[in-house]
Amino acid sequence: MDDVTARRADSARRAVVAVWRIEAAKIVAVLTRYTGDFALAEDLAQEALAEALEQWPERGLPRNGAAWLTQVGKRRAVDHWRRQERYADRIAALGHDLEREQDAAADAVPWDPDEIADDVLRLVFTACHPALPQQARVALTLRVVGGLETAEIARAFLVPVATIQQRIVRAKQALADAGVPFETPSRAERPARIAAVLGVLYLIFTEGHAATEGDDWMRPDLALEALRLARILAALQPDEPEVHGLLALLELTAARFPARVDAQGAPVLLADQDRRRWDRGAIRRGRAALRRAEGFGRGLGAYGLQAAIAECHAVAPSVEATDWRRIVAAYEGLERLRPSPVVALNRAVALSMADGPDAGPAAALAIVDGLAGERALAASHLLPSVRGELLARLGRDAEAAGAFALAAERTRNARERAVLLARAASPRR
Repeated sequence: MDDVTARRADSARRAVVAVWRIEAAKIVAVLTRYTGDFALAEDLAQEALAEALEQWPERGLPRNGAAWLTQVGKRRAVDHWRRQERYADRIAALGHDLEREQDAAADAVPWDPDEIADDVLRLVFTACHPALPQQARVALTLRVVGGLETAEIARAFLVPVATIQQRIVRAKQALADAGVPFETPSRAERPARIAAVLGVLYLIFTEGHAATEGDDWMRPDLALEALRLARILAALQPDEPEVHGLLALLELTAARFPARVDAQGAPVLLADQDRRRWDRGAIRRGRAALRRAEGFGRGLGAYGLQAAIAECHAVAPSVEATDWRRIVAAYEGLERLRPSPVVALNRAVALSMADGPDAGPAAALAIVDGLAGERALAASHLLPSVRGELLARLGRDAEAAGAFALAAERTRNARERAVLLARAASPRR
C-alpha cells in the first residue's frame, strides 16, 4: 500500500469513527423501531460499523454516513430474519405496521402531547424499563444511547469495569427475556422510569462537559444531545419538578461552553474564563427552568440544587463576587439528599472560597484529607487535584506539586493531564 492509499484509508477510518460517535444513538434507535428488538438492534448497528470500517477505506465515503450505516443495519436485519426462517411473517408484520401507521396518520391530530416522537428519547425510555434494576438501566442506556465505552461508564459509577460489563450483559438478557417492545410508555407508566431517564441524561451530559479520556477536553456533541433530549422531556413531563431542575442545570452549564476552551482546544478554567462569552440566552432559559422547578413548592431535588449552584456562577460577575455561601448551603442540601464523596469534595471547594483566603482552604483541606480513605475516590484524579489547589493556596508548594502530579498520573484525558502537569510545575498559577 503506497503512502497516498494509506492516508486515504486512515482518513476513511477516522470518518467512520466520527460518524459513529455522533450518530450511533440515532442509528440504534431507528433499528430498534424497525426490528422491535433492542438487543438485536445494537448487534445490527455494530455489524454495520464493522462493514463501514471494511468498505469505506476501499470504496470511499458515502454522501450520508449515518444513512449508509442505518441501511446496512436494516439489510442485516432482513438477513437475520431469513436465517431465523421468519422472513415472510416479519414482512407481513411490517406491512401491517405500515398500514396501521398510515391509517393513524390520516386520523391523527397535528401533535399529541403524550407521544414521544423522538426515536432517541423513545430508546432511552425503553432501556430504562422497570424490569431492570436502576443501576442496570442507567448502565445499559449510557452504553447504547450515550455511546460511552464500558470503562467510561465504570468511572462515572466509580466501580470496576467488570461490574459494568456484567450489568450491561444482564440488562440486555433481562429485556430479551421480558420481551420488552419498542413502544412509548403511557403517561401513567413514565413515573416508574423517569428517575433513570434523568440519571442517563445527566451522565451523558457530564461526559460531554468533561470527557473522561481522549484528546479533547469536552465532547460538546454528546452534551448538546443530552440537552436536546432534556428539552423534549420537559415538554412531555411539565408536572415533574426534577425534569425542570435537570433542564435548568444543563442549560446553565452549557452556557459556559463557549469560554471553556481556547482557540487551540486547551481547557480554560472557571477563574480564567471570559464571562462575556457565556451564552446569555442559555442562562435565561436555565433560570426560567429553575424558577419552574421551584414553583411546585416541594423544595428542590438533587438536580434542582445543582442548578441553583450553576445559577450562582452564571449571574456572578467574577469568581470573587460569587455567592459562595449559597453554594455551600446547596451542597449541604445535596449531601442530605444524595450523599457521596464527590459531593463532599465539591462542598469542600465551595467552603474554601466562602470562609476567606486563610480559614477557608485550611477547613476545606481537613475535609478533603478525611475523604482520602474513600474507595470511590481511590483511583480518581479529583481528590489529589482539589488537594493540590488547596495546598497551593496555603503556600505549601512542594506538597501541592506532588498532589497535582498524582492527579495528572490518574487522569485519562490528555488535555486535563497537561493542565495538571503545568500546575505541578508551578502550583501558584
